[in-house]
Amino acid sequence: MKNSKTVPEHLFDASLYVFLAIIFLATFYPFWNIFVISLNDATDTLKGGLYFWPRVPTFESYMTIFRNPEIWSAIKITVLRTVVGTAVSIFCISMLAYALSKRNLIGWKYFSFFFVFTMYFGGGLIPTYMVIKSVGLIDSFWVYIFPGLIGVFLMILVRTFIEQIPGEIEESSKIDGANDLQIFFRIIMPLCVPVLATIGLFLAIGHWNSWYDSYVYTYKPELKTLQAVLVKILNQFQTASMMSDAQQLAQSSKRIPVSSESIRMAVTMVATLPIILVYPFVQRYFVKGIMMGAIKS
Repeated sequence: MKNSKTVPEHLFDASLYVFLAIIFLATFYPFWNIFVISLNDATDTLKGGLYFWPRVPTFESYMTIFRNPEIWSAIKITVLRTVVGTAVSIFCISMLAYALSKRNLIGWKYFSFFFVFTMYFGGGLIPTYMVIKSVGLIDSFWVYIFPGLIGVFLMILVRTFIEQIPGEIEESSKIDGANDLQIFFRIIMPLCVPVLATIGLFLAIGHWNSWYDSYVYTYKPELKTLQAVLVKILNQFQTASMMSDAQQLAQSSKRIPVSSESIRMAVTMVATLPIILVYPFVQRYFVKGIMMGAIKS
């Protein structure tokens, strides 16, 4: 079978591929350069000219980070927070979205307005802190879960997705004797896997990257998240880097294998790489979940 494409079409395709390759390199290279600098000797990095491969490979920056006694406890807390927080939020958001997808719900307009209102107006840090303290969540693991349990924007995505499901499916289920809970768990939830995977990715990234709530609401070292500990390590090295020229020369003569820059690059890799590795597992649901959850019929 002959190729039906004309010469201009082939040229257009080739130009498109070249353009996409340039976009890929422009977005991927900065991340790769961070990785290279994090693996290179700090003293050698000061010479510059480090682009594609480390000249003096070393894992000292990563060893410095993972030698911190708080890091392993922080990893455990962050993984637990990400798993529990994402799962509980998906469950609560999907149940709320299912309820608000029923336009015949008594007070539907008022409930919808109540949740949308919270997207535009908030109480601020001090009132939020006072509320969290009054309910006893300060220095508690659950301070990472309950305050951000419901994301209204994500709930709207799920609600819109549910509204695309034909109502005849629920009607036939009710004729067969199913109640609302059975319909939700056996029909709605399986059909909503694409959008739930999509919002799950958003929630997981939010939990993994969050550090400010750990900084404000917790004081016990064993409750600190990975991001908070990494920020602490980074601040320690940035403070240490603010020294006189004589002190910097003395450290350079000792060939200390890490610096503020190398630690900063290693911290970036430790903070971002795990969540990036999760993306390929949900990517196939991503576009479908966003598109069907964002389009209203």
